[in-house]
Amino acid sequence: MNWLTDTKIPVGLWAREIFDWINATFGGVIDTFADGLKDGFEGIVDGLLVVPPLAMVAIFVAIAWGIQRRWQTPLLVLLGFLFILNQGYWEETIQSLTLVIMACTACMGIGVPIGIAGAHNPRFYRAIVPVLDLMQTLPTFVYLIPTVVLFGIGIVPGLIATVIFVLPAPIRLTYLGISSTPTALVEAAQAFGATKRQLLWKVELPSALPQIMAGLNQAIMLSLSMVVIAGLVGANGLGVPVVRALNTVNTALGFESGFVIVIVAIMLDRTLRVRKK
Repeated sequence: MNWLTDTKIPVGLWAREIFDWINATFGGVIDTFADGLKDGFEGIVDGLLVVPPLAMVAIFVAIAWGIQRRWQTPLLVLLGFLFILNQGYWEETIQSLTLVIMACTACMGIGVPIGIAGAHNPRFYRAIVPVLDLMQTLPTFVYLIPTVVLFGIGIVPGLIATVIFVLPAPIRLTYLGISSTPTALVEAAQAFGATKRQLLWKVELPSALPQIMAGLNQAIMLSLSMVVIAGLVGANGLGVPVVRALNTVNTALGFESGFVIVIVAIMLDRTLRVRKK
């Protein structure tokens, strides 16, 4: 088998040359983009931290009540945030929530239009399915290598890697929702002379809303699962104490910070879960 290994295809070398070329050619643009993301992240975090913690907890509880309209979810949110305050992880929680908000905003802004386009153009969707499969199955640590090369250490590579990992979820679920619109509804709208734009906004999107919201829910959960990975490249948030606990084999620190991440995930899941009517 020496003849086969002696002619190794230089995939790694090609990848390195591509990223070196990107850095050399678009380094200024990349730095400007990274600085903008970093400044936006720090601005949101600073703005949220200015608000007294208990006032911010009250805002989150009000949001939970406004979405769910039942007392159990706001109570869960209240108890969850009080526990986080008790454990001393308020700032890290705000940083992680900001990372989740920015990642999910980007994913929904990109993923929903692509999912709609895929539902209206099956050939296009079949073409991107292998790319979506690759994005979801490629180990998340692999994303960190090119993002660190391009953007350096900090919040930006963690955010970019999170977006890449999360993006397939809203695309797939939006496609599922739009393509599952009842044929009778579509035909009735067309019979009444609805244009393609009216058909999309007044029939397909309302029908697909539960699936789109499920895509948002999945995007949030997947983004939160990336906070520890992002912590490995210097992103602030709940991943930092977990990484510190791993490096120092600190069981107490690892358990309490990991438990806080679980609580945040449960609160977000219960708050944004679409209830069947």
